[in-house]
Amino acid sequence: MTAAADPAATRTAFSPAAEARLATARQVADAVLFEGYVLYPYRASAAKNRLRWQFGVLVPPAWSAACEEHEFQHTECLMEPKLGAVLAVEVRFLHTQRRTVQQSTADGGFETVRELHLDDRVLVPWDEGVEERVELAVPAAALAGDGVSFPFTKPAREDTEPVHDGSGRTVGRLLRRREEISGAVRLSTTELDGPYRTVRLTAVVENTSPWTPGPGGERDAALPYSLVASHLLLCLDAGAFLSMTDPPEWARGAVAACRNLHTWPVLAGEAGRTDLVLSSPIILEDHPAIAPESPGALYDSTEIDEILALRTAALTDEEKREARGTDARAAAVIELADTMPPEVLERLHGAVRGLREVTGEAPAPDGVSDVTGLPEAGVMRPDTPWWDPGGDTRVDPARDHVLIGGRPVSAGSRVVLRPGLRHTDAQDLFLQGRSAQVEAVLHDVDGGVHLAVTVDGDPGADIRREQGRFLYFQPDEVEPLEDA
Repeated sequence: MTAAADPAATRTAFSPAAEARLATARQVADAVLFEGYVLYPYRASAAKNRLRWQFGVLVPPAWSAACEEHEFQHTECLMEPKLGAVLAVEVRFLHTQRRTVQQSTADGGFETVRELHLDDRVLVPWDEGVEERVELAVPAAALAGDGVSFPFTKPAREDTEPVHDGSGRTVGRLLRRREEISGAVRLSTTELDGPYRTVRLTAVVENTSPWTPGPGGERDAALPYSLVASHLLLCLDAGAFLSMTDPPEWARGAVAACRNLHTWPVLAGEAGRTDLVLSSPIILEDHPAIAPESPGALYDSTEIDEILALRTAALTDEEKREARGTDARAAAVIELADTMPPEVLERLHGAVRGLREVTGEAPAPDGVSDVTGLPEAGVMRPDTPWWDPGGDTRVDPARDHVLIGGRPVSAGSRVVLRPGLRHTDAQDLFLQGRSAQVEAVLHDVDGGVHLAVTVDGDPGADIRREQGRFLYFQPDEVEPLEDA
């Protein structure tokens, strides 16, 4: 590929329109950037926070040759640029910044320590993530053939931050250091045969840092020279991208021929727009969006915000002190959980994204087994979603039965639990030989039968019935009681 030295071939500043379009995708891109950044319970001492940076890590080539991680991401997608179209490209990643904790000494100097205790936090060594961007804009016509290559460098940097106690006295400092990272973005297009003017865009992001591991080198030493959580935003000011997951019929063959390595491109921005692509190390659907109920970044997943907020609020004061000292983003999570109004927390409990109206009489059930009440194989109502328990009249957990040892067992039957027959977990084994009452006979979409039961003598049985929170066993894990 040719070097991008010709100013006529590239423009490094985004147009206002391109900047506005890219801004619409950065909220989701931020979720990719910080996915798994610091996990609950948000403390450096937590085991799951000791092995970090799992997604989109582009390591130096010398380390890639010695491990299973990669030094590049390769994206291919289809686009239909109009005459004079400009492609805006933004590479985003985290630059690992090593933070060392130092305590003031009597002679006015500093010494490195493992912990520095303050009134509201406990400071510990930590790898912080600093967002980096590589931004460029290039006429789509300039990418034909060999395309262009854009080298970039993010320089090393070192700075210090004084640490003060509650009275304002300097008791230590934080020493932060970033290493130099170098990389390249390579762009090219190939025109495809077909009824429309369509090209295959190839975008490669690679780490070209010359760092080499020393004797006994480990991943931890390579991280400061790596592009962490690397992903790519592409915006076309005139033209469109084609969906890689739902392309038009005429383009399916060309889409299937695209090679995407260590990343996957999807349409981004508002539903219906096709001028923006996010290529991410995490597989997403077209037009991904953050749940509007999410009150802030919890660095796990927006689907479990409620439980994370509740668990975070339940941390002890000492655990919260350590979390605040671990990372500024962790401290923000603690503050978020401690100050979240009840009405905001209530919004996290669930939301209906779509409704389906059902009208008319349901047809009479047919094809139901006389033995178990389970629908015969292949008999499915086409208008009933498999996931809708209230929409399928062929099954009734309160009335269905299953034959066990030639005896019908249904809701109200009493059984003896024999979980050891299926080698289940240790908690189930504690129930070996206990008697129980069947509360419901349930069928799954794979044809399996499950018995919901409450154990005799359980003081919480009435609450379980009220809330529908039962224990579940399969028919070969129970024996009917003779006096049932």
